[in-house]
Amino acid sequence: MIKKGITRQIVLHYFIVVFLALVLVEFVFMLAVQRYYYESIYNTISTHITNNRDFLEPIARASNGEDGNNNLSRLLVRLALDNTELEILDLNGRVLASSTAFESDRAVLQTSDIMQALNGDMGRWIGRQPNTGESVMAVANKFDLGGENTYIVRYLTSLESVNSKLLVMGLLAIAVGVGVLAIVLIISIGMANSIVRPINSITAVSAQMAKGRLDVRVKGNYKHELGELASTLNFMAHEIVRSNQIKDDFISSISHELRTPLTSIKGWSETLDSGGYDPDETRIGMGIIAKETERLIGLVEEMLDFSKLQQNQMKLVKGTVNIREVVQETMLNVWAKAEQKQVHLKLETDETHAYNVYGDGNRLKQVFLNIVDNAIKFSHENSWIFLTVKEENDQIVAVVQDTGIGISEEHLIKVRDRFFQVNHQNGGTGLGLAITQELVELHDGTITMQSELGSGTTVTVSLPMLKQEVTPVEQDLTFEEALSGGIDTSGKPANVTSEPDESERIQADDPSAEGEKR
Repeated sequence: MIKKGITRQIVLHYFIVVFLALVLVEFVFMLAVQRYYYESIYNTISTHITNNRDFLEPIARASNGEDGNNNLSRLLVRLALDNTELEILDLNGRVLASSTAFESDRAVLQTSDIMQALNGDMGRWIGRQPNTGESVMAVANKFDLGGENTYIVRYLTSLESVNSKLLVMGLLAIAVGVGVLAIVLIISIGMANSIVRPINSITAVSAQMAKGRLDVRVKGNYKHELGELASTLNFMAHEIVRSNQIKDDFISSISHELRTPLTSIKGWSETLDSGGYDPDETRIGMGIIAKETERLIGLVEEMLDFSKLQQNQMKLVKGTVNIREVVQETMLNVWAKAEQKQVHLKLETDETHAYNVYGDGNRLKQVFLNIVDNAIKFSHENSWIFLTVKEENDQIVAVVQDTGIGISEEHLIKVRDRFFQVNHQNGGTGLGLAITQELVELHDGTITMQSELGSGTTVTVSLPMLKQEVTPVEQDLTFEEALSGGIDTSGKPANVTSEPDESERIQADDPSAEGEKR
């Protein structure tokens, strides 16, 4: 017996379908064969009747129907047909003569073939003889021999031999059907096993994976959907292993990131608590504690942002945002770090256009801070970072291009994955670009990266342009603030230059800023 399961279902379905098809085919076949044999007998007898009637009726009418008894004798001789019994009846259905010579004992016949013959048609009746129960066919037709000599000529033939042949053919057809069913059963079991065995193998492997054995893989060159399923399961296991490795690296990295500032804070707090130090040293210690505290807050906020994005709980406060102004503010925030590394920033945009989008200004600033900070972190000393803001196909496009160390093709496809770090020694959580991409997508935008190892990286952010008239945008800072180091009198950030002139750069006084890594 076949166990319950997919194998049994497949075999039963195939078996039932083929069985019903065979029953239908054999039924139609036997009906067709029976009809063929019966029609052949009927056509032979009816042709014999028609030919003799057309020959005898004109002759009999010419003799005016004389000598009726002699007519019956001549009819029995002239109309005789092998393997049939010939009966001559009057119009009331009584047998007047028979080729078997037992007509005197016959009762009046009222079968359907006689009724049809009386109506002038070629009558046919199939049934069983009352006395013997033998299956017979009767064919009758009316002969008009002139005068009162009108008779019904009726042929009676046995169907037993034909039915015997049909029975043999039926049994043969059943035997063939049983053979076909046996073949179908064998093929369906093989086909079911070819499906079930890979499924059982995949199930066993997936059960081991569920228990934590992620090193196992589905083996076998399966085809079609089963092959895709096996490949998907293997890929899933590979990705889980990779994700676990990334998670472990992240835990190790974030532990180091948290421990370093905490060590500094603890050391300086113990030092200050001991007392006896001059005010300058105390101020330095407090500054380091504040800086490391801000660094810890940044790490925690980054992880909280990522958690909110993953749970779709990030709420945006949207309004009209000028991307050019956001980029300028971003440059002001990172200018100290750029000065420390002697990196030049240059903004290329049309000051008379308002590059407005509908979004959350703080979150968009977070996006560009991360991108520009990465560009500074991985740029060489005395290199340039070019920032461009422009309109293109109803999109506001912001491009950040550096000439730094670049990213290899292998790492470029993974750099926006969560927790991924090209170099763990650079610090950070590995969430910066993952958060950036999520924030851009929340604004219905796209972010693309192009990079070549050793030649630099280009990051392009495209956001839907706000449909409104373009108007000039004024600077938010006062003239005095611009002179104090925020923006120069032309409205550009202090280290945004038209030409790479060293004299236009502002000396950094706080090199403590740390950015995200790619």
